[in-house]
Amino acid sequence: MLVLALRSVRQRPGRFLATLLSAFLGAAIVMAFNSLHDTAGAPDVDAVSSETLRTAAGVVGGYGTLLVFFAVASALRVNVRQRATELELLRCSGATPGQIRRMVVGEAVTVALVGTAAAVLPAVLGGRLLVELFQDTGQVAASVDHSFGAVALSSGVGVTLVASAGAALLALRRIARRRRTVRRRSWLAWAALAAGAVAASSTFAFSATDEMLMAFPAQGAILLSVGFALLAPRLLNGVLGRLALGGASGWLAVRNLRRRAGELSGILMALILFTAVSTATLTMQAVESDEVAASGMVKSVDAKTLETLNYTVVGIIVAFVCVMLVNSLYAATTYRGREFGQQRLAGATPGQVLGVVGVEGLVLTVVGLLFGTLAALAGIVPFTVVRGDAVLPGQLAGVWAAVATVGAVATVGTSLFTARRVLRTPAVRAVGASA
Repeated sequence: MLVLALRSVRQRPGRFLATLLSAFLGAAIVMAFNSLHDTAGAPDVDAVSSETLRTAAGVVGGYGTLLVFFAVASALRVNVRQRATELELLRCSGATPGQIRRMVVGEAVTVALVGTAAAVLPAVLGGRLLVELFQDTGQVAASVDHSFGAVALSSGVGVTLVASAGAALLALRRIARRRRTVRRRSWLAWAALAAGAVAASSTFAFSATDEMLMAFPAQGAILLSVGFALLAPRLLNGVLGRLALGGASGWLAVRNLRRRAGELSGILMALILFTAVSTATLTMQAVESDEVAASGMVKSVDAKTLETLNYTVVGIIVAFVCVMLVNSLYAATTYRGREFGQQRLAGATPGQVLGVVGVEGLVLTVVGLLFGTLAALAGIVPFTVVRGDAVLPGQLAGVWAAVATVGAVATVGTSLFTARRVLRTPAVRAVGASA
């Protein structure tokens, strides 16, 4: 089966493009930040610079590891779901479940190795830029030279391979044991929501000048967004049950979204996480910076490090979410070639098909922004009340508008772009090729 996995990757590389891009980006980020551990451990690095570099590597490296798993899992889930018929045919031909698992995991690991190898040079350049960024803000001594060594390389290879293999196994288990997975996901979701509520409410136990003030509302927003993300199919169905869109495009869009709620859960999860973490982090950091400036105080080294980390984490999340959305939407929309062909043979024009796809993307965007914003507000409101004696900060509107624009462009734009490419295939050929 391992030989079959290698042959499958070599013969049909386009099938694994989304997984390859996720592994490449994930390995590059993980190795770039973990190279700060190699840099901090080099001779003649002072204690302050070493602590700053290790803190950045630990915090962002942890986020990067989590996002690698989410991105690769999202891509592999779409891949395995679309190949359900092929995998079932292999079972009917005599392949055992263990052989199929080894084949799928072998494909994932092969693609991950290729992505990791391609990510080494970008990771070296990225790590060097990070060191220069810390030096420009005075957090790391100018005499410190960037080092890319065993910690960076081993972490990149290890995290990407483990994430790919684990995501492949989870994708297969979800198809085989969907009911049990849904029940387990519900328990995890409610636990994350409860933990997020406790963390956010703990903000009121701190004073306005406490160094740990931002940590608890940020954790609360993240945990709440994870809880909402795990409930994504249920939330989508709940909104669709109360949504009445006029016109043929609106009716078809709602019908398609209801039918494909499980498939679209990964896209909605990415949107919720992106909205919540980006909105909460950027807004709270803007409030903190304005309060420090208004007081006439100078930011400490720790405060500068935290600010840099916040902006860096948001940048990583934006990059990952865009990759996850583009990969998932591209794969899911490309797979609908037969469906689009049938609609056109039934009398729908390409413009009408694009209209339905556009409405679907818009509904997904609105639902993701809605629950992501609720999670973000659960962290922003307590922080702003304690730090600035207000309920909603003035910085929120601009931050939210920027986040909403990125999410809408990534979701609706990718859906329409991919659908236009799919519609270039004649309807008869699309239906015949997928039959």
